[in-house]
Amino acid sequence: MLRSKLLKLLKENKGEYISGQKLSDQLNVSRTAIWKHINELKNEGYQIEAHHKLGYMLVSEPDLLIYEEVSPYLTTNFIGKNYIHKLVIDSTNNFAKEMASKVPDGTVIIAEEQTAGRGRLGRSWISQKGCGIWMSIILKPNIQPQEALNLTQVAAISVVKAIEEVFHVESKIKWPNDIILNNKKVCGILTEMSSEIDKINYVIIGIGVNVNCDNFPEELKGKATSLYLETNSKVDRKKLTASILNNLEFYYNAYLQKGFEYIRPICIEKSITIGRQIKVIANEGEIEGKAVNIDNNGSLVVETKEGKRLSIMSGDVSVRGLLDYV
Repeated sequence: MLRSKLLKLLKENKGEYISGQKLSDQLNVSRTAIWKHINELKNEGYQIEAHHKLGYMLVSEPDLLIYEEVSPYLTTNFIGKNYIHKLVIDSTNNFAKEMASKVPDGTVIIAEEQTAGRGRLGRSWISQKGCGIWMSIILKPNIQPQEALNLTQVAAISVVKAIEEVFHVESKIKWPNDIILNNKKVCGILTEMSSEIDKINYVIIGIGVNVNCDNFPEELKGKATSLYLETNSKVDRKKLTASILNNLEFYYNAYLQKGFEYIRPICIEKSITIGRQIKVIANEGEIEGKAVNIDNNGSLVVETKEGKRLSIMSGDVSVRGLLDYV
């Protein structure tokens, strides 16, 4: 892709001028084409100085999660190879649904801002401009529809591992889809699926991470946080985005090849739910008890006060002493 190659050359010579003719020769295109792409990069926020004798010099890059900024940190074989970036979108999951049948496995939809971001059970998700990672990954696994429920937990451990790798901060998983840091929610995961009785058409994993956000609505203060607020330092969104995708491909492949048994120990180790009193709103109604395990199917095992053990495959879980459950 011409744009990526041009940007690579500018970055390699950052702070120094490189002539339009040299760029033209190396990329085997006209100087007019170079000029056109330079202007496109400027419009996206790249600060590029142009001198009629010296050529072009890259001064600074924008804080945008475009492919050219994230790809240097990507080590994936298929996730993120098709990468769609939007400045503003209603919801990356909505857009992913529209695109799912037309794009390859592993396609990533990422936006700087969502105007109608969604969480589980139709809850809204605040997605401020340029301060988070708001993305959806389209997957097309050859597994039974009921097995796709565990992909939420695959995504959850991928986010936890990425936060550890990039920032050396330990976060926990509130089963099955929330990432908790210092007892506040820093990330939510929304998994949606299109399937037949015995066949998955596609799965969409929506991931929303509060990265450098520093202001939350009053009703979320005390419940939501960001990596910036918890570490007191600005976070490199590009590295974290790539690390999440790298870990997602690794654990996704491991799950497909080895089953949930492979990732189960990590889910248990990173759980903030196990060992705590919880309340679950599930299809069976409201259940209260103690979370005691995650079984081999990925279900949460709850022991009621009567001593009965139940396996919960899905539901809205509240943990006593965490967020708003007292």
